[in-house]
Amino acid sequence: MDFSSFLVSLGTSFVIFLVLMLVFAWLSSNPGNHVIYYPNRILKGLDPTVGSSTRSPFAWIKEALSSSEKDVISMSGVDSAVYFVFLSTVLGIFVLSSVVLLPVLIPVAATDDGIKNAKKNDTLSVGTFNELDRLSMGNVNLGSNRLWAFLLATYWVSFVAYYLTWKAYNHISALRAEALMTPEVKAEQFAIVVRDIPPVPQGQTRKEQVDSFFRKIYPDTFYRSMIVTDNKEVNKLWEELEGCKRKLERSEAAFAASKTEAKPEGTKPMHKTGFLGLIGDKVDSIEFYSHKINELVGKLESEQKTTLREKQKNAAFVFFNNRATAASASQNLHAKIVDKWTVLAAPEPRQLIWPNLYIDFIQRQVRQYVVYVIVALMIFFYMIPIGIISAITTLNNLTKLLPFLKPVVNINAVKVVLEAYLPQLALIIFLAVLPNILLFLSKSEGIPSEGHAERAASGKYFYFSVLNVFLGVTLSGALFKTFKDIQKDPNSLVPLLASSLPGSATFFLTFVALKFFVGYGLELSRIVPLIVFHLKKKFLCKCEADVKDAWTPGDFGYGTRIPGDLLIFTIGLCYSIMTPLIIPFSIIYFGLGWLILRNQALKVYVPAYETYGRIWPHIFNRIIASLLLYQLTMFGFFGVKKFFYAPILIPLPIISLIFAFICHTKFYRAFADTALEVTCNELKEVPNMEQVFRSFVPPSLSSEKVDDNQFEDARSQASRTESFA
Repeated sequence: MDFSSFLVSLGTSFVIFLVLMLVFAWLSSNPGNHVIYYPNRILKGLDPTVGSSTRSPFAWIKEALSSSEKDVISMSGVDSAVYFVFLSTVLGIFVLSSVVLLPVLIPVAATDDGIKNAKKNDTLSVGTFNELDRLSMGNVNLGSNRLWAFLLATYWVSFVAYYLTWKAYNHISALRAEALMTPEVKAEQFAIVVRDIPPVPQGQTRKEQVDSFFRKIYPDTFYRSMIVTDNKEVNKLWEELEGCKRKLERSEAAFAASKTEAKPEGTKPMHKTGFLGLIGDKVDSIEFYSHKINELVGKLESEQKTTLREKQKNAAFVFFNNRATAASASQNLHAKIVDKWTVLAAPEPRQLIWPNLYIDFIQRQVRQYVVYVIVALMIFFYMIPIGIISAITTLNNLTKLLPFLKPVVNINAVKVVLEAYLPQLALIIFLAVLPNILLFLSKSEGIPSEGHAERAASGKYFYFSVLNVFLGVTLSGALFKTFKDIQKDPNSLVPLLASSLPGSATFFLTFVALKFFVGYGLELSRIVPLIVFHLKKKFLCKCEADVKDAWTPGDFGYGTRIPGDLLIFTIGLCYSIMTPLIIPFSIIYFGLGWLILRNQALKVYVPAYETYGRIWPHIFNRIIASLLLYQLTMFGFFGVKKFFYAPILIPLPIISLIFAFICHTKFYRAFADTALEVTCNELKEVPNMEQVFRSFVPPSLSSEKVDDNQFEDARSQASRTESFA
């Protein structure tokens, strides 16, 4: 990419961002769009625009900047606050790094003549350089003493990262402890999940087996147990019943809307009972769905009894009337053999992946390794198409492979636009299909909660992105350019690839710019959700519940958002010394992200669940992985530059590993388990244990018409004191 194409890419991305900001300011001021731009506030019963009739269209910037961490927690939970600590930490790393790197390294590189000398000497390994490369480490002569500045800067960036991530880990640990110490009753703090229950002894029921086991160990605090069941059939009936209720509501709404002064009796809605309502007998919709609901209620009640008595599995929930006991129980070994009576802390009820609770120990281990192999194969085979994309989408390579495109590509305006956007857009679109596949694979491991599955998918997506995007694009681009040279001299592979790293910097500069200008512009303007909402409202929504479903937002989607941010962090970090110009782009990405996503956390997104910061250790591990990759990359590049003192960098990866080990030892256990010190705090009120228990009952098994005695086979009734009645 030449300099003009780079400027076109940057300029047009910035213009698009400004346009999207203005569109947001205009659309969000319309009361009819408030459900799209302020859904979080609306669902909490708050005034969407804080009651100001003369509200500035850019007031959101001041509100986001002035908001506190407590504001974020109250609106979007602890996980959102942890995400902003991550953004501010990474932003801080780049800002503090820039204090040294920009005023020192750019002048050092710009005043040398390494590229000029390379061209004189016909050193093809330098690759194709443009104006931007003269501001990079690639312009420093081989073995030059100027490389000392780059070497010392490598240490500076590393120690800035150590300092800020340590502070972040310490702060997030305090945030998590404070959230768990709250005097409010949280149902999951009084429960544990028990898996791998042994076969039922003869003469006992499953509930008697579980009750006797835990009552013997915790005689004073054991409250009750609930056996996990196979809910596949009952879930189908419940979903069908809920669907009929919604259809009845729509029919009644349509009937009410048909009543006018001219026709007060209205017109009853009709529909055909056959395939997609296109064939079959025509019936009165209200009568049909009312009859269907009565029929399904009977079937559901019957299936509930069958499920609870005949479809019990080797897993259970055990409830205690003391949260310190529950925390202690979740951390203890309950059987001599680890594959029996496996216990873990209960996640929030809304997080549970019910079918995974009763997958046995051996099967979980096998599934985990199979998934790891599948993911490894996916990473390996995805590198091939991504490498082809990165190589082909450069115009020179594209015209070589498809000569008939030359007349079109040679048009200057077309050439500039294609060079500016084609490779980056191709890569972004290609990566968009991955997250759902990786989440499915993570759940297939037997992970019991949505939060854990999303963390696992996030980790896979990060390594996938780094290996395929960062390394794949860099190495495949270099390989494509130097393939003939490698054929002549295979020993030149390593230096040729290493020396081509700075040449890939312009690709990543435009990639990052496209991500923050266009990506965050679309995030703020919410054009796509707005269009989808109005289309649904006009053509699909028949009742108020449909309208609410159409505008109710999801959560932040950490499983894809965090790996995307970490990819930008990795790119920025690895190129920070070689091409310091990438640092301002990284600062803008994370600074703009912090600002816009702060607004979204306060007004838009509604968390699907809360893990109280459990995602942070996973983020920290990926930060360390990025740091190691950065340090190894710099060590290799100093070697290519024939700098005699490159071995001085050898201690850095060792320091990084020691730092990670110390942080893991000091902090991680409090994230994996709940500290008893935290759970010993007094509660605001005596917990209603029956309410705690019922919060874990699946919706498909919860019915007002079903008497509690009918659940006795899957739910034990322990003796209770009057305090917890």
